[in-house]
Amino acid sequence: MTSELAVKVDRVREVLLARDLSAVILTSKESLAWLLGGARVTVPTNGDPVLSARVTEHELTLYVYANEVDRLREEELYPLGELDIRSHPWHEPLPGVAPMEGAAPEASIAAELRAARAGLLPVELERYRTLGHDVAAAVTAVASELRPTDSERHAAAALAHAIVETGAEPIVLLAAGRERLQLRHPLPTNGHLGSRAMLVVGARRNGLIANLTRFVGDAADGDSDERLLAVEADAFAATRVGRKLSKVLADIAASYPAHGFDDDEWLRHHQGGPTGYAGRDPRATPAASDRVVDGQAFAWNPSAPGTKVEDTVLVAAGEIEVLTVDPAWPTADVGGIRRPIARAYS
Repeated sequence: MTSELAVKVDRVREVLLARDLSAVILTSKESLAWLLGGARVTVPTNGDPVLSARVTEHELTLYVYANEVDRLREEELYPLGELDIRSHPWHEPLPGVAPMEGAAPEASIAAELRAARAGLLPVELERYRTLGHDVAAAVTAVASELRPTDSERHAAAALAHAIVETGAEPIVLLAAGRERLQLRHPLPTNGHLGSRAMLVVGARRNGLIANLTRFVGDAADGDSDERLLAVEADAFAATRVGRKLSKVLADIAASYPAHGFDDDEWLRHHQGGPTGYAGRDPRATPAASDRVVDGQAFAWNPSAPGTKVEDTVLVAAGEIEVLTVDPAWPTADVGGIRRPIARAYS
């Protein structure tokens, strides 16, 4: 067992001890990818995992569908050392999906497991920094080739190609031309990009997810881009270790009217939240009681009509480190942090 796996198994065991449980079965792709060092645990990108993991005080046992054992052992799990892998019939529910006597289901300790995977290890941070750089550079390369007459689907296809070439999986691909910028989740169509276009990417590699949004073409009408960057700066300032996500969200909500947006602008789209092994882990809501952890990744995504800002950042030692950064993309200084602005068509 590698040191990374050992640390993570110990974190799960600490949860078991705190909850007075003898065993738990991990079944979610987020927890399994985290535990197993970023192993690809699904076949359809957002499908159900092909294995489950039972953790007790002294044992770690993996139950893997029989038709996936060889691939996982040879291509995904080999860096982790010797593991107890049990072949499971492909036509029967995995342990944990089907109740397993003596083991608590993952859902019963979901909040504790989110906290366990929130603080990223140094090896995870290195993976994340490399992923963030690669994905940001891929988006820049695609944006540099786009033209106003290109369709949204052409832009999304080019992004998918570039992301897959980095070894990542595109799990979110959105594109909006000038005529559809009012939509917060613009699935691509045959419409033209026009004079201003939004590109949104979520890409997963080694289990970790990089999220970012970029604009190509003109700046937004008026000064809404600049005012929204000020909202994001307030979000960064509010994301302090130990604070509840609900409190951070309340500060973000108050920031909108402070910078000239409608009081209820924050209600028109979710504002993001912690990320890592899930796109949002969890999404920040007024009821979210999770607390900010040192060494945790976040993807806040403030938005307003026609504009949005989003990057994956690390919150550590009271500082914000932008992970999805490409020096070739134009930026503006906002509170000492370089933030992306619209990139003119080439």
